[in-house]
Amino acid sequence: MTQTKATLISVIEAKALLKDQSDQINERFPRLKKQGKYILPDYRLTRKREAFKIRKHTFLQHHARSYVAFDSENGQTLWMHNFPSLTEALFWLDTGLKPTDTDTNTSYKSWKDLHEDDINALKDILKERSRKRKEAAAAKKAASVPKKKPAAVKKSTVVKKKKAN
Repeated sequence: MTQTKATLISVIEAKALLKDQSDQINERFPRLKKQGKYILPDYRLTRKREAFKIRKHTFLQHHARSYVAFDSENGQTLWMHNFPSLTEALFWLDTGLKPTDTDTNTSYKSWKDLHEDDINALKDILKERSRKRKEAAAAKKAASVPKKKPAAVKKSTVVKKKKAN
């Protein structure tokens, strides 16, 4: 059984990959700082054309249950795609094919069956990250909410009687 070479990254690392690519866009032979295959969970790429549609700008947008796959293994080109599932992103990083592509050597179903353990291991890592993030958010919320003071006893107001002249 072969193991997938994809690594889960954070949004900060993904932005660094995009910045590195944009900094070297006009280089004849670009050399990316970080080489490899990466997956960013819960985000998607959006592109916007600006400046009279000459240059494309790429943005990362938070989107639950969406995955961005980055492939910069050759060291010169950063390939990126959005995927609706972790399995599809891993399949593309491993084979270079999308699930709908047809290839006589590899089918999505057979690849998925072969790499089921690796896929489940990455899913478990994502679940653990999510659980830790939720616990940290709950602890932060509990710390920021002031504790209620016990009900104070109201002072009774005494009405003074006016003296009669």
